[in-house]
Amino acid sequence: MSAVQITLPDGSVRSYPAPVTVAEVAASIGAGLAKAALAGKVGGKLVDTSHRIEADAALAIVTDKDAEGLEILRHSTAHLLAYAVKTLYPEAQVTIGPVIEHGFYYDFAYTRPFTPEDLAAIEKKMAELAKADFPVTREVVARDAAVKFFLDQGEKYKAELIAAIPAEQEVSLYREGEFVDLCRGPHVPSTGKLKVFKLMKVAGAYWRGDSKNEMLQRIYGTAWAKKEELEAHLTMLEEAEKRDHRKLGQRLDLFHFQDEAPGSVFWHPKGWFLFQKLIAYMRDCQDAAGYVEVNTPDVMDRALWETSGHWFNYRENMFTTQTEDERIFALKPMNCPGAVAMYAQGVKSYRDLPLRMAEFGKVHRYEPSGALHGLLRVRHFTQDDAHIFCTEAQMEAECRDVVKLIFQIYKDFGFDNVRVKLSTRPDHRIGSDETWDILEGALAQALQHMGVEYTLFPGEGAFYGPKLEFVLRDAIGRDWQCGTLQVDMNLPERFDIHYVDADNSHKRPVMLHRALFGSLERFVGILIEHYVGAFPLWLAPAQAVVMSISEHQADYAADVAKKLKAAGLRVETDLRNEKINYKIREHSMNRLPYLLVVGDKEKAANLVAVRTRSGQDLGQMPVEDLIAQLGKEVAGRGSTA
Repeated sequence: MSAVQITLPDGSVRSYPAPVTVAEVAASIGAGLAKAALAGKVGGKLVDTSHRIEADAALAIVTDKDAEGLEILRHSTAHLLAYAVKTLYPEAQVTIGPVIEHGFYYDFAYTRPFTPEDLAAIEKKMAELAKADFPVTREVVARDAAVKFFLDQGEKYKAELIAAIPAEQEVSLYREGEFVDLCRGPHVPSTGKLKVFKLMKVAGAYWRGDSKNEMLQRIYGTAWAKKEELEAHLTMLEEAEKRDHRKLGQRLDLFHFQDEAPGSVFWHPKGWFLFQKLIAYMRDCQDAAGYVEVNTPDVMDRALWETSGHWFNYRENMFTTQTEDERIFALKPMNCPGAVAMYAQGVKSYRDLPLRMAEFGKVHRYEPSGALHGLLRVRHFTQDDAHIFCTEAQMEAECRDVVKLIFQIYKDFGFDNVRVKLSTRPDHRIGSDETWDILEGALAQALQHMGVEYTLFPGEGAFYGPKLEFVLRDAIGRDWQCGTLQVDMNLPERFDIHYVDADNSHKRPVMLHRALFGSLERFVGILIEHYVGAFPLWLAPAQAVVMSISEHQADYAADVAKKLKAAGLRVETDLRNEKINYKIREHSMNRLPYLLVVGDKEKAANLVAVRTRSGQDLGQMPVEDLIAQLGKEVAGRGSTA
């Protein structure tokens, strides 16, 4: 039994006369930490508090204040859910229960569908099991012994999972009370740590995600460290429900979907205006930034996709067709190969670079039907794509310019909180490590030189190059991944494109892939939810409605609308024989920024009574003053309350 030295995160070192557990180290530091400890991180690896440290090591005690601690709470709560289900419904079979964003789920095989009443009973049982404060202990057993154990329990799904593990590999089981489950861990030291959770819903899920397998029942839940955090999360979900772009899109008459075209949008006039407004806005930005706009075919031969690598790396997501002469074509899932083919036309000189080619390209990607989600996940969408061809020396400056443009654009749409992710080389990739070193360095240095903070996501890059992802935080605190910037030296090599340098030698350009909105369909969906359909004045499909109190003001209302339209404003009229309060309420619900009322008094004085959609009464004013006010607001891209 040798002494052990433990180095803590603050650099201090504690000595122990013999091997020591994580829990014992926490207790030696203080009773408060011992009570709060959920796990430990030894040499960067998460372990249970019961883990025994045999040699000198660096240790961090994990509590619910740490991101890892919250994940462990959620993982352990998933197992508590399984324990409760097995207690109430012993014939149910357990499968898997991972952590997801804001919570967890667990899949079960059961003879009948779980009902809302079942969920309430399960949640109650979970609370009872948590209050019992059962110790959670880890056991390591041989794989075959684990298979036999679960088969003896009648758990064929769990046994199938374990049987797929190599025979020589040991597996870990976790026991709490009478329940035993397969898991790598770590877990909380006892069920008493699990106090703040709620079951949310039940959905169907295929075993192992394969539609050929049997359908299971997936119970979703959420878990938090504090009750206040759970309440805030539930409030956010309620607010998100009010903002659901699918419901608002229907109510505001923007778009619809139907079964004959799954994952494809039917844009209504107002929605199509919004869509085209985004394109016009982006065109102006790109023109000012030195881009040229191009357009490439939607359908191209398989050979092009083989050269690009998409055929081998993305085939399962592509729509294809075969012609009578047996040529195979694919609807483009990406715009990149078409951009390279465009660049390859004619000889390019170093004087032509950087060449910034933008395209509002329609792409088609096969998404499983269960993954489709309104405008946020579709099969047919339009990207505000651009491909920048430049020299290696120009690469970092071009990256900085793109990042600067992205931040400016998001600010115009009301997104001031933007986080940046740097995703580096994945295991499945093309190109040499030397090339990846250059590309990853260019992105990191561009951000560092701009003073932009970023989070590193190792292994999350595209197969052909690293990328930056720009994550927007909306009005209720949700995060949306939108824009991307990727740097690529692989496609130029695969397509053998070049430029003539000053010394007449042929050199490869670097290719930057850039989308700022990302998918225009998705960005429209995000905007609908961010603004709850109440778009800022410059973006609103209809900016004002002129309403008459009675038929006697119909001519005057039409004349006011005519003047506003002549000034470039988008205006509707409502001359119906309805009570004015009814009209005001209806148009307020439809999120029109300005509601203009004209009665006999307004007609006689050549005025309009002005209200906002939020109910603010701005009083009467001459039409000319209103035009000036709205024009100023549009120019400043302001937002009406």
